[in-house]
Amino acid sequence: MLSSMSLTVVSIGNFDGVHIGHRAILGRAVSVARTHGARMVAMTFDPSPAHLLRPGSEPPRLMSLDQRVAALKQAGADEVRILTPTSSFLSHSPDQFVAELVAAEHPVAVVEGQNFRFGKDRVGDIAALRELGQRYGFEAVIVEPVEVVLQDLLTMPVSSTLVRWLVARGRVGDVALCLGQPYAITGRVVRGEQRGRTIGVPTVNLDAEAWASRSVPADAVYGGFVQLADGRRLVAAISVGVKPTFAGRQRVIEAHLLDFTGDLYDQVITIQWTRWLRDQQVFPSIAALSAQLQRDIDHVRQFCPMVDKQPSTCPT
Repeated sequence: MLSSMSLTVVSIGNFDGVHIGHRAILGRAVSVARTHGARMVAMTFDPSPAHLLRPGSEPPRLMSLDQRVAALKQAGADEVRILTPTSSFLSHSPDQFVAELVAAEHPVAVVEGQNFRFGKDRVGDIAALRELGQRYGFEAVIVEPVEVVLQDLLTMPVSSTLVRWLVARGRVGDVALCLGQPYAITGRVVRGEQRGRTIGVPTVNLDAEAWASRSVPADAVYGGFVQLADGRRLVAAISVGVKPTFAGRQRVIEAHLLDFTGDLYDQVITIQWTRWLRDQQVFPSIAALSAQLQRDIDHVRQFCPMVDKQPSTCPT
């Protein structure tokens, strides 16, 4: 007979973004695991099954794999298993899928959301999971969707698809509501064109490789924060776009750190978006651009509390 130490409570999914809906599922799984004296195991796919099923159609990611694993553990997972989709794996029937899961993990419960699908062509649903649970000796625990009231007062069930839609439209305040924290991208600081220094607004530029496959907020100017490698979290004005006043063609992510002086080249930073300020636009002169940048900075300073208060978001 298996000992309780070898038992698990399992939750399986892409978990992209680890948003508040995911966290509700994970929280329930942790609670069930503690009841049974079992380990809570989160199983996540990398890459997404869409990489094989619909090559070229997989959506941009809300998190890197490292960020996702860290977020799953922060949400209570005792272990995180990375599932690499293969043609053989994706051709399993729902019964085969569950049989392999039971043999590997010995779950006392499988905890999922209402939209969970599994097996070839995603034919396995919640009813099938419950039936297979009875056959294989585990409980199928189903968690209701989590709804969020967006800033336009529309109430929506939280999903990774919704979060990507909001990110693409620059609605970073709503994104933070869905994620329970600001949207963030981590990467290395690289040298840019250094125009900001000439007009008194130096910026740090994020390596394009860091966000090549990520959901990126719409071209605009934002307020937010930059987390430094040493742990400091500084208020920042953030720009996403092609620098239209300079007729730029290459999209960049850059941030001006308020009240900061220093060299951050080659350091790893995390940019966090919390407040949309304005669209990108072409200015008639460098002087007009410089004046607007100062207004942007004043706006950020007014609405984003200073770092010593360690806020999670700027007021909207």
